[in-house]
Amino acid sequence: MSSLHKYDYIVFFIYFVIVSSYGFWIYYKKKTASADSKDYFLAEGSLTWWAIGASLIASNISAEQMIGMSGSGFKLGLAISAYEWMASATLIIVAVFFMPVYLKNKIFTMPQFLSQRYNEKVAMIMAVFWLMLYIVVNLMSILYLGALAISGISGLDLTACILALAIFAIFITLGGMKVIGYTDVIQVFFLILGGLVATYIALNLISGGEGIIKGFGLLKTGASEHFHLIFKKDNPNYMDLPGLSVLIGGMWIANLSYWGCNQYITQRALGASLPVARSGLLFAAFLKMLMPVIVVIPGIAVYLIVKDNMGGINGNSLLTASGVQDPNKAYPALLGLLPVGLKGLSFAALTAAIVASLAGKANSIATIFTLDIYKKAFEPNAGEQRMVNVGKITVVVSMLIAVVLSLIVGDALMGEGKQGFQYIQEYTGFVSPGIFAMFILGFFWKKTTSNAALFATIGGFIVSVVLKFLPGWVDLSGLYEYGWAVANSSGVFEIPFMDRMLIVFAVCILGMYLISIYENKKGIVPKGLEIDVKMFKVSTSFAIGAVIIMALIVALYSAFW
Repeated sequence: MSSLHKYDYIVFFIYFVIVSSYGFWIYYKKKTASADSKDYFLAEGSLTWWAIGASLIASNISAEQMIGMSGSGFKLGLAISAYEWMASATLIIVAVFFMPVYLKNKIFTMPQFLSQRYNEKVAMIMAVFWLMLYIVVNLMSILYLGALAISGISGLDLTACILALAIFAIFITLGGMKVIGYTDVIQVFFLILGGLVATYIALNLISGGEGIIKGFGLLKTGASEHFHLIFKKDNPNYMDLPGLSVLIGGMWIANLSYWGCNQYITQRALGASLPVARSGLLFAAFLKMLMPVIVVIPGIAVYLIVKDNMGGINGNSLLTASGVQDPNKAYPALLGLLPVGLKGLSFAALTAAIVASLAGKANSIATIFTLDIYKKAFEPNAGEQRMVNVGKITVVVSMLIAVVLSLIVGDALMGEGKQGFQYIQEYTGFVSPGIFAMFILGFFWKKTTSNAALFATIGGFIVSVVLKFLPGWVDLSGLYEYGWAVANSSGVFEIPFMDRMLIVFAVCILGMYLISIYENKKGIVPKGLEIDVKMFKVSTSFAIGAVIIMALIVALYSAFW
């Protein structure tokens, strides 16, 4: 187990003081004379494009990426980068097609969109769904994986790390979205700097001190099996990333649902003008292109160092109590190699990523509960100050629930050699197909009815659960020849979760279409959104940036197919 030197703690303390002081300054500088719930939850109109882009990345790249995705890099290789590079393309789609619809219709929360487009029943059901998903899956996993990493680096007790992270995140979150948005700019700076330092150390170690260029060349040669972006069916990791599904299948559903229909993400841009929001999303797309260098390459480097017994990282440091190699320990093991001072900087960067993500998630939980559940179901006449206070209480309560869940089930779900990042993706995938189907048809097909949306919400979730547990009831080995079923680590044939999402999405779309057509014939006229094709037109600078990103993605897949 690693431990920090006193100088590392000094570096970390300086970071804490800088972020906290800046947060206080932003809070008091931009504080309005009267409490305004939209200003508190959305920082309405006050975030610049670079603050929006940085905040998106700081909130997205947290423990599940720094720890979970580095762990997946250790186990799966470069292929896990598909989540990052496909996300860049997804952010462009969201900026062009989704954001204009939200802003044109003055939508501030995802349940509000559902209420405006469908009805209150759909909105309330989904608000509860989102709260459960955000707290039970996202908030809890970020907190647990983050604490696991910090404990591994510092040597501090895991429980103490969980509590400390929760308190720090509450401290940031109570300042509202302005404080989160602007402090995230500092967080993302430390995040990228610390990640680049870790990558440099790893590649330099591999090259024997002869530089990162030679180190990367040796990494590609020594770990060539980890440099394939598309897995063939005989690859032992096909279950996690099933071949072309990362390009033309379920990966799109996961990404579009996450980046386009997710309060936690879109909240950063919902209070801005369309040009500012689009510029922020494009900036985030450029930053996402860099993420594999920061979070995936280090994981592959640790794999090669341990595989070839290069020294520095002892393979035993990656073992769990049961002797299983734990991918989640790859990144902390690498940070343990950093010299005094730099380890403190990377420790600060990792903490920055975790806290930023926790704060963003907690703020979104508070926004949905306050505006879409409390105000509608409990106190319709609640004043602005009352809603802000309810939001702050919600932040504290949701964080406490996440702490309890982390302590009770965190290890069972994400410990003992499990990939934390894949856990989050799979369990989020239970609701992603239905949510995306509901949004995409709600946007662009005026005939979609409320009951069709309910089918996507509830029916999609039920179908996802059925497909997940189907191997326990039915032998799926016969589907192997058709490419739908693969043997998992236990030798049981099941459908990879990314392909399951595609199946569920198709069921939701078909069901919504049939229900809507039936109800349209009965005379039901759904509520439509205000859409003007002119609002999808983009500026020349945005178009150039988007073309550059798409060209980079094509080049990367051509080079590492």
